[in-house]
Amino acid sequence: MASSYPGCTHASSDLHPQTRGQRLGATPLRWLLIACASLIGALGVLVMPATSLGATGDTWTSQTAAANNAWVSVTYGNGLFVAMAYTGTGNRVMTSPDGITWTSRTNPVDNEWVSVTYGNGLFVAVSWNGTNQVMTSPDGITWTSRAAAAANEWQSVTYGNGLFVAVATSGTGNRVMTSPDGITWTSRTNPVDNSWRSVTYGNGLFVAVAQTGTGNRVMTSPDGITWTIRTSAANNAWHSVTYGGGLFVAVATDGTINNKVMTSPDGITWTSQTSAADNVWISVTYGNGLFVAVATSGTGNRVMTSPDGITWTSRTNPVDNSWRSVTYGNGLFVAVAESGTINNKVMTSGTLIPPAPATPTAVAGNTQATITVAPGSGSGGTATSYTVTAVGDITKTCTVTVPSDACTITGLTNGTSYTFTATATNAGGTSAASGASDAVTPVPLIPPAPATPTAVAGNTEATITVAQGSGSGGTATSYTVTVVGDSTKTCTVTVPSDAC
Repeated sequence: MASSYPGCTHASSDLHPQTRGQRLGATPLRWLLIACASLIGALGVLVMPATSLGATGDTWTSQTAAANNAWVSVTYGNGLFVAMAYTGTGNRVMTSPDGITWTSRTNPVDNEWVSVTYGNGLFVAVSWNGTNQVMTSPDGITWTSRAAAAANEWQSVTYGNGLFVAVATSGTGNRVMTSPDGITWTSRTNPVDNSWRSVTYGNGLFVAVAQTGTGNRVMTSPDGITWTIRTSAANNAWHSVTYGGGLFVAVATDGTINNKVMTSPDGITWTSQTSAADNVWISVTYGNGLFVAVATSGTGNRVMTSPDGITWTSRTNPVDNSWRSVTYGNGLFVAVAESGTINNKVMTSGTLIPPAPATPTAVAGNTQATITVAPGSGSGGTATSYTVTAVGDITKTCTVTVPSDACTITGLTNGTSYTFTATATNAGGTSAASGASDAVTPVPLIPPAPATPTAVAGNTEATITVAQGSGSGGTATSYTVTVVGDSTKTCTVTVPSDAC
């Protein structure tokens, strides 16, 4: 994969490509020299401090990595960001619940781990070297070595349709392997021995892209087993492919500004697109309606974004590290770098979506209910509002704007039982729904006791005038007047009348 020198970055030169350089998408005129982080520090590269998060994909903030390793892959799953490195001693994994605070995790063997994915409750990582070139974890913390199907240089792994699929840059006719569980792997036949660098899944199709080959740098498979060559839009070193918004998007490390991106609605027919800058684009992802790509070259513009995969806009990165991988999860884009300092090898953009709220409480009234909400206990951002909805009737809803903690849903039917759920929202998005509240049943409020009535005597009769009492309660629709000491003597006042 990349050079295995800790704390180093890459610079361009005109040396001939060696095998390892080809893994990075180098061409005969473009090789990657090692320039160590100590030199970067000596040259005074600016390290941006962490600040508040900005608009998703637009504004990026440096974060501190768990270790000063060469981080080259990051993914998100089950509420956790997980990153992989190809350097470090026993600490080539780091995890974070929020993309900001990272913790080192122990890897079972110090392979050069270059790709990680999540699927079916399992994190799976692959490496391009070593004896056990796969490792798995149910939680991102505890990892177990697994045997690959072949001793190839595995570069990318994805999950889709119940299957893990990995691709390699070496091997003879066996540069694909699959696993239903991440543990037992089977070699699959690839149609041509290109250097397959990235694989993704979308819309019922696995799609892989390569950095070598002539007009055949894409292959597709509906099942991960049988693969078909497709014509790439250009003979570039395609390094990453993703799917989102009904579109496959791939980015390249070489080519021209006019063709370093290619897109396809079906994985079969590909079209060149113009990148935002003529950088070495090495990773692309999709989230929250936006494609985001990161690069290992460029001056302050190593991020580009696109809402449609076609029109791309440069974004300012906080520091010119060699950004190797980007992912999206829970309202946040997270990128990792193989170069830089420990204080800036992660950058984030966006706002973490809040956790699901705690189960709300409800108090019924007359054709209404007042619901009280509270933040959930999971990791995530801070809610700015909550939306409460009656279970089974989405038209019955109300909004709580923080710092308030309650709202009232009106228009309910007296005598009908209701439960309510709540979601939390901030600039990052909306959480999952809370659990349902206890059931409550709206009923009419009992009126307060009437004011003391007044009576006017007549011939064998009396006329009594009544009025609404001053206490809290509902509004009376009728009054019953009774003679004290003789309950058989009674009359009824029907509102709006006030006497009987």
